[in-house]
Amino acid sequence: MRILLAQPAQASNVPKLLGLPWHLPLAEWPADLVVRVRDLGQARHVVRFVEAGGTLVALKEMPEELVTREHRLLTYLAEESVPAVEFLGTVTERGTDGNAILMTRYLEFSLPYRALFRSHLTEGMPERLLDALVELLVRLHLVGFFWGDCSLSNALFRRDAGALSAYLVDAETGELEQALTNGQREWDLELATERVAGGIADLMSERQERGWGSGTELDPAWVAEQLTVRYRRLWAELTREELIDVGERQRAEDRIRRLNALGFDVRELVVTTADSGSKLRLSTRVVEPGFHRRELAALTGLDVGENQARRLLNDLSGFRAWLSRAEGRNVPLAVAASRWLAEVYEPTINAVPAELRQKLESAEVFHQVLDHRWFLSQSSGREVSTAEAARSFFENVLPFIPDERQVLAGEAG
Repeated sequence: MRILLAQPAQASNVPKLLGLPWHLPLAEWPADLVVRVRDLGQARHVVRFVEAGGTLVALKEMPEELVTREHRLLTYLAEESVPAVEFLGTVTERGTDGNAILMTRYLEFSLPYRALFRSHLTEGMPERLLDALVELLVRLHLVGFFWGDCSLSNALFRRDAGALSAYLVDAETGELEQALTNGQREWDLELATERVAGGIADLMSERQERGWGSGTELDPAWVAEQLTVRYRRLWAELTREELIDVGERQRAEDRIRRLNALGFDVRELVVTTADSGSKLRLSTRVVEPGFHRRELAALTGLDVGENQARRLLNDLSGFRAWLSRAEGRNVPLAVAASRWLAEVYEPTINAVPAELRQKLESAEVFHQVLDHRWFLSQSSGREVSTAEAARSFFENVLPFIPDERQVLAGEAG
């Protein structure tokens, strides 16, 4: 048996991993070793979850060549900062009919699509889910990755300041190219629309059969159409070339601002003279996601979702303006960021009652506190502080939110 770890393992993980019955097929593992996971739907291969040193680890049993392949693809996606599950290691040479095991870290506070639609369909949820899946597919295509199996079951979703972020969880069907042709992209998109629409049709039938709440039903045909429309719109905005007048260079800056607002940064900008000599050709083909996320991380060290980062940066900007007025000087951004972190963000997160910390991840808690602050200020006709809003949120709202860290991980056995 050979165990390969992606990076130096934590001391608490190694004894548990070494003590697992790797010589047995996953389907035969004792129930007391396995963490029960709900809502994942059907899988192509046997999948089990175990806890190792406080980490929930997903184990997928496949032929060794597929494990090696997915290891390579997940490593590439991590290098390109594409949202995907984190590769932890492989187990090969097990003597079990040539099957190996891929280990990945389970994404905390993530939700399968079934969990998002278990009760009533929240207003705007279908659109947010489609936008998240489309952005993931576009990001994959930008780095030359042909997914080949884009479906709702092969992605996990995390709440991101009112939006959703999608993460790839199954890469075994992927193909890597220097750059995808339009034909390859369209074929991947066609496969995605078929699988996603089929998943929605199955989900609507299951909702009816199991009585999963009421609400607007989704039309699979509408879902397929919207997925295609939203994909092409985002792809065009990120990659299109445009001709601009020589005297309208401001349009280049406007284009960059639009890309930043979508969460992408411009890595390369090419401006060349067009054939007529009176126009400029603006190309922004090479883009990188996570503009706001990187900006917040550079200022505060916080690693959060893109929309959460945008929201936190807005609050930081407001705090800086208040601080500058209070001190009668223009406070540098780095100084304001340090004080905002110490005086606003960290005290809010530290004030979450211990019994409620399984509800939402920290950045999502802070985002919802900001929403609650706005609501309280509007209803009371006065400016409510973040600390006051946090106390109210922790008492009147957070206790009634489902434990999202535990939506998937149930008791062992």
